[in-house]
Amino acid sequence: MTRETVLGKAIIGSEALGWKAAMVLGGSLFIAVAAQISVPMWPVPVTMQTLAILIVGLSFGSRLAAVTLLAYLAEGALGLPVFAGGKNLAMASTTIGFLVGFVAMAWLAGLAAERGLAKGVVSTSIICIAISALLYIPGVAWPMAIAGMAGFEGSWVGSSADTIWTYWVSPFLLGDAIKAVIAALVVTGGWTLLKARKG
Repeated sequence: MTRETVLGKAIIGSEALGWKAAMVLGGSLFIAVAAQISVPMWPVPVTMQTLAILIVGLSFGSRLAAVTLLAYLAEGALGLPVFAGGKNLAMASTTIGFLVGFVAMAWLAGLAAERGLAKGVVSTSIICIAISALLYIPGVAWPMAIAGMAGFEGSWVGSSADTIWTYWVSPFLLGDAIKAVIAALVVTGGWTLLKARKG
């Protein structure tokens, strides 16, 4: 059994193609703006990109969220500066694994919302933390092996597991956990407001 997502419940006529197109465009722009916001934090500053992706996933549902992320990647492929630091796809060769993983991240968050697995702040936080952790699989597979097989060159290609952990994973874990909890608070807060309005 599936459960409606926040925006699916809130928007009248959300099944209409025009609404879906507007949601995809709006969602991709929301992620693009969030990617440019950097918050000072220990041990490294964090962008709000994955926070926005989790919110889109939980709010849009699996299929629409995945389409939104594909649109976001397409914008970067067209040369638009939508990725973190104002980069486009040509400038983001080191993070292609994470960029591809964003699609799965949004889809999984949407699926969790649809299946009712993300019900309250605690369960939604746990789901978001788990999904954020899974993002590291394609993220680190790219520099460790796949980029080299794809013909990419650079000092980062073929990085060792120790280098990956030190520079690509451990500095970001705390920020990812905090963003997962914030996403849970935002989306469950949205449900609370909808229920209050309905009541």
